[in-house]
Amino acid sequence: MMEHMGIVSLVPPLLAIILAVAFRNVILSLFLGLFAGLLILSGGNPISATTGTIRDYLSPQLTDSYNAAVIVLLFFIGGFVALVEHSGGGAALASRTIKYINTRAKTQISAWAGGLLIFFSDMGTPLIVGPVFEKLFDKVRVSREKLAWILDSTSSPVAILIPFIGWGIYVMGLIREELDRLGNNLSEFDVFVQAIPFQFYAILTVVSIPVVALLGVDFGAMAKADRRVRETGELYWATSRPLRNIDRHADGAVPESHPMLIWLPLLVLFVTLFSLLVAKGFPVEPVPGSEFRVALSTAYLFAAVVLVGLMLIHRVQSFNDIFNTYMGGMRKMVGVVMILVLAWALGSLLSEMGTANYIVEVLKGNIPGYIVPAIIFLSAAGMSFATGSSWGTFAIMLPLAIPMAFGLDAPLLVCVGAVLSGGIFGDHCSPISDSTILASTGAGCDHIDHVRTQLPYALTNGSIALGSFVVAGITQSAWTVVLSALCMMAVFAAAARFTPVPATAR
Repeated sequence: MMEHMGIVSLVPPLLAIILAVAFRNVILSLFLGLFAGLLILSGGNPISATTGTIRDYLSPQLTDSYNAAVIVLLFFIGGFVALVEHSGGGAALASRTIKYINTRAKTQISAWAGGLLIFFSDMGTPLIVGPVFEKLFDKVRVSREKLAWILDSTSSPVAILIPFIGWGIYVMGLIREELDRLGNNLSEFDVFVQAIPFQFYAILTVVSIPVVALLGVDFGAMAKADRRVRETGELYWATSRPLRNIDRHADGAVPESHPMLIWLPLLVLFVTLFSLLVAKGFPVEPVPGSEFRVALSTAYLFAAVVLVGLMLIHRVQSFNDIFNTYMGGMRKMVGVVMILVLAWALGSLLSEMGTANYIVEVLKGNIPGYIVPAIIFLSAAGMSFATGSSWGTFAIMLPLAIPMAFGLDAPLLVCVGAVLSGGIFGDHCSPISDSTILASTGAGCDHIDHVRTQLPYALTNGSIALGSFVVAGITQSAWTVVLSALCMMAVFAAAARFTPVPATAR
């Protein structure tokens, strides 16, 4: 018999989920879920629950050497991203290439490439790429709704696939904590990287952009929007209320500087990172996680120093403004750090209460292991859609999914991919997601129009991803993603062929 507290062990995670959906505040929800669990353990004594929360669960997470290294790295990443977003290099790089873009397909592919280039900042993608390309989309008569979809599809779906930026570091921190509790010596880096082919939704979303652009397979509301612009030149529907003239930063729009302010700091980052890793035996020998985090922190610091120098040379900002920008980027990571610390603490509590053990005991023998990833995907998708938060979903679902994978003999990598895919899918569809709102803002289109036109593509890819998790749960093969991509192309083509698009339709 597994050790657990029975059905009462479900109270903390369920309370966290319910509160996150109701109030859309992940930090408060995680804290109250943690506090509720401590109330149960302390026999209802609020003083003991409060002191136990601080002494036994929050403080140990901050003093742990691994956790501290992750937090430091996140602050370095936040500072660097803020500098890049304020440098003007992204706008300069895009404007230098505009003269080569003269067709509808080239325009869409170029916006997609721009989104891939700004991989290090999911928030920066719509606010840097969008304003540069919106007039070009108007010129070649591609809808603003299409631009918003491209911006949304190259923000978080790209960021979640990169192991060495804030998203990857955050997720690996959650994975490491669960592996340690289970006494497993697997590398969190290896788990994350090997789970990338099982992030079906993110991959399908990113790949669907060139498919739509090159093959012209629009369908649903997007096809109607593109027909409107192509045949009438009207940028918006009569009832649209576009998000226009948005100040991209608190201190005003970023001036265009020079493309070097994008590519040189990134070059320094990659050269520094891989030089330090190669010195430790990479890729022949596995690099310890502690060394990987030190190498990443060093790389981001060196890249930031180079970028500061370039910003001074090109007179983008004064030194004091640049320093304040860097510190402001670090401050923006405080919320992320709080979520991560609370997630670690809640995971520790759930381990003590035996929540995962209880779930495994209830489900074992009742459902086959291969179906577990699909169930996890649906659960994560529903939660992230309701809350508009993929990071909050990861924080609550990974501490449940990883022990379930081991306890139910389900494939670990597929289960991790299911949590990440579900979190991105719900976030991508949700009208209250910050990335969805920013995509509408960056493209200068009506927010509801963006949600309506994106939803058919998202639901199609989400359905294919769901089926892919069933197949991958059975086969455990990374090649399932190829089948998923081929299926996506076929479904998009069929949907485009049978979509009626009257010229006057809304």
